[in-house]
Amino acid sequence: MAAEMTRARSAREARRTAQFAKFRMVELNLVPLVDTFVAIVFFSLATATIGEQMPVMPGVTLPDSRVGETAFRELTIGISNQITINAVPIMTTREAAAAPSNNPNEPLLIPQLYSALRVEADSIRKAKGLGDTSVPNKLAIHGDKTMQYALLARIMQTARLAGFRNVSLQVNRTGDAPAATGRPANN
Repeated sequence: MAAEMTRARSAREARRTAQFAKFRMVELNLVPLVDTFVAIVFFSLATATIGEQMPVMPGVTLPDSRVGETAFRELTIGISNQITINAVPIMTTREAAAAPSNNPNEPLLIPQLYSALRVEADSIRKAKGLGDTSVPNKLAIHGDKTMQYALLARIMQTARLAGFRNVSLQVNRTGDAPAATGRPANN
């Protein structure tokens, strides 16, 4: 009877072993996996482009931000006590804020700034052979952090009417971006 019990027991063990063979632990070698991840991180950091930093317009104190791209060489409007285009003075901010629009359909238009931006846009269009379409070049606005939003709105509307469709607001980058919240930051 003891022999039958051991035979039955060994048969059960054999069935269990065969049944659970697929669940046996398999040895996993992590060294090649870690090496691959290190190589990916190294190459991504080594090939990342940082871009050239545009010097900030004289007399302009930019606001700070934790996200955003670095500034590239582009047409730049500086706004502090004066409004400048690529460091060439156009008018004072007081004149711009008080300037009435000469187009009744566009009440935010600043005529003197519009003329200067239109000359820049026309020269870009002529150089690229674009005709009378929007200019694909970027226009960066370096606005002092004490600037009035009403003036910023007028300048952006004037730039759009002059033909610039890619307008960016430049800020000082102060550090790492905040933790991701699942939605883009609006700085």
